[in-house]
Amino acid sequence: MPRIFDTPMALFDAVGESLGASDWLLLEQDRIDRFADATGDHQWIHVDPERARTDTPFGATIAHGFLTLSLVSALVRDALTVGGVRMALNYGLNRVRFVSPVPSGSRIRARVVLAKIDDMVDSIQAIWNVTIERDGGDKPAVVAEWIVRYYPGASAV
Repeated sequence: MPRIFDTPMALFDAVGESLGASDWLLLEQDRIDRFADATGDHQWIHVDPERARTDTPFGATIAHGFLTLSLVSALVRDALTVGGVRMALNYGLNRVRFVSPVPSGSRIRARVVLAKIDDMVDSIQAIWNVTIERDGGDKPAVVAEWIVRYYPGASAV
């Protein structure tokens, strides 16, 4: 069950807290192939299951690091909800590391910590420490410091 914040201002009370984890998400080959098509990155370690099975230490294709990273917003949204916003904008990343590969067929989830919150002129800026874990993995797949700006007002639909 996601953690719910009624307004962006409620985030100020959660700085430094571990806010839980998203549900597990299965990363299947079809999603990896569609990401390769969307980005033009058809490197064989991502799209050639037979070659990846024999020619990599992973025994399978692996998800693109940027595919795993692109799932941060959906995974965090699964872990927590910030209400009372008319819009939220992905403002960027301060730091990202692709720590370990995500083989096709793996399940991933995000663990979320609110690192910092700032009251801007027209928005609330949150910096989230996001760790994407792979089910059964001994290291995280991705660690990222993600910046989101929340613009208070009527809820966006």
